[in-house]
Amino acid sequence: MSRLVISALNLGLGAVLAVGLTACNREANADGGVGGMASQSAPAGAKFARVVSVTPVREEASAPRQECHDEVVTHRAPVKDEHQIAGTAIGAVAGGLLGNQIGGGKGRTLATVAGAVGGGYAGHEIQKNRQENNMVSSTQRRCTTVAGKGGDRVVGYDVAYEYNGVTRTIRMDHDPGDRVQIQEGVVAVSDAH
Repeated sequence: MSRLVISALNLGLGAVLAVGLTACNREANADGGVGGMASQSAPAGAKFARVVSVTPVREEASAPRQECHDEVVTHRAPVKDEHQIAGTAIGAVAGGLLGNQIGGGKGRTLATVAGAVGGGYAGHEIQKNRQENNMVSSTQRRCTTVAGKGGDRVVGYDVAYEYNGVTRTIRMDHDPGDRVQIQEGVVAVSDAH
């Protein structure tokens, strides 16, 4: 077939569908459908009550709460010997012994004193450096107060409806709209939009 014939068939088929849809919409409006469409959920002969009021039922947000976690904290260890006396004494003794090994006579005495002074100073600085770099880790529990999540949320709807001059209330999980379907004239069983 040629392209012209296929295009003409498509155009004709589209027109038939459009006319058929228009006729269906007119029939639905004539049957008393709501908003241009017939109610598909309501069975034939269903009874409806007029909704008087709809009140959302809200649940409050959760109260503030504490969230805690463990945190590793590193800090300098407490110093037991603030003046580094032990390091100075050990260094002086070691330096004096080492200086005593050098030379003889007055030179040996001078080397011993110089070794003791130098060793004392070196021992002091070594202990001071170790104390400054002596770190201790500990685990501490930290807690913070966290506000409740979100605001209020709707958990249902209290629906007041009127049927045969009597007003009743029922709780529903959704807003039913303008009317509710009634079963046996007493209970609202579903919504009707």
